[in-house]
Amino acid sequence: MLPDDALERLMESARAVAKVCESNSLQQWEVVGEQDYGHSIDLEAGKISLAAGGGSGGLGLRVVEDGRYGYAHLADASGAQRAVQDALSIARKSPSIAGFELPVDSGSAATSGLIDRRIIDMSSDDILEQADEILSSVTALDSRAVVTGGGIGAGAGAEVIINSNGIEDGGIHTSHGFGIQVGIDEDDHLTSAYEGSSSRSQLSDVEQVIERAVYWAQITRNTIDSGEVSDCPVLMTAQGFSPLFSMVVPTALMGERIAQGESFWSKRMGEKVIADHLTIIDDRIMEGGMSSSSRDGEGVLTKRQTLVDSGRLQSSLWSTRDACRMVAEGKVEHAQTTGSASRGGYQSPPGTGCGNLLLQSSQKSHSRDSLIEEMDEGYIVHSVMGAHTANPTSGDFSVTTSMVLRVEEGEIIGSLKQAGLSGNIGKALAGDLMLGDKIRSNGSYSSGSMYLPDVLLKQGLRINPA
Repeated sequence: MLPDDALERLMESARAVAKVCESNSLQQWEVVGEQDYGHSIDLEAGKISLAAGGGSGGLGLRVVEDGRYGYAHLADASGAQRAVQDALSIARKSPSIAGFELPVDSGSAATSGLIDRRIIDMSSDDILEQADEILSSVTALDSRAVVTGGGIGAGAGAEVIINSNGIEDGGIHTSHGFGIQVGIDEDDHLTSAYEGSSSRSQLSDVEQVIERAVYWAQITRNTIDSGEVSDCPVLMTAQGFSPLFSMVVPTALMGERIAQGESFWSKRMGEKVIADHLTIIDDRIMEGGMSSSSRDGEGVLTKRQTLVDSGRLQSSLWSTRDACRMVAEGKVEHAQTTGSASRGGYQSPPGTGCGNLLLQSSQKSHSRDSLIEEMDEGYIVHSVMGAHTANPTSGDFSVTTSMVLRVEEGEIIGSLKQAGLSGNIGKALAGDLMLGDKIRSNGSYSSGSMYLPDVLLKQGLRINPA
């Protein structure tokens, strides 16, 4: 899947662009390169609908002149001269940020668990076989169940970065992931559920994920009469909670947003902002983390940093540019990069983002069954629609869900066809809550990856049955 010399060739291309930068006597420059390879299978209507494979990649160039920066991207090193002129032209038309310079090299470090040779050795036939096994496993669990959508894929990639201040590094990573939408359509009643998983190493939980998808498609078939609008405890599964958490909390922890008063935690540094048994950590060096790396998007060494410690806001996330801009504008007295620069790819400049964000509790964690018993009466929400509409400045949200179960006297009595869910994430996290005992990795609406458990939120949420 990945050519043996992929990293070396990519680094050679980046160095070629760097030479052009030097020949143009640029004040400061930064070159990044990406090259990805992979195989993927699309699933639809209970069968394989598309198989694809191949590679893609390119180079990105950022130039800085007198605090101004410009960005350009190119397919290969042959377009270096034009990219330099484009980036320089943009920089000269951009506002200057006093004190903004590219980071210097601060040494090297390694993050483990980012490469699995078994993935690199996978062929398209291996992925096809895995897809067939997924389809047959769903049918074996329930003859009515059909994979209505989704897919599976495996990939490997190389990344490099060089800048004029001595940073030069690169590495290889792998990934293996799949997601399936399972539907059961019987007696004019359709229910469906989506589940997925991804990993830097070969997936080991495929069967468990399939079982969860079939389970939720089954359990939501037992519909009951809708109740009344109520403020009540809500048990949000890790999958249901992750979209809302990722839309609101990472944004609230951005240094720039806090400094500009655009976070519901602005002017609250050092204060208690959530329940005192909770801690939020951004761990960019987590072994095997989906957003782990030895350096951030600007080449700064990454680390594990505690942002909220025992309920108190202790620090925030910064990239080099954002830190310099907030100091220059007088929004903060001092700020510097925390190794939190993230990129959407080689085609875009870096911005501030989280890596692997974890929500932890110093209290005993609980199984889902014990959380249901503790809730006594309320609802279980497994997925939400419209999480992207949550307000990252206030923490307010109003979403809908078709995967919601009613709990009475500690027992699941049935599901609602649909319900609205509203509240405020900040207030809910500051109230009475308990965490589950299993951490699951989920994607993000903002940046990075969320590593969250089930969360029983006893206050701050409202259910509005449709």
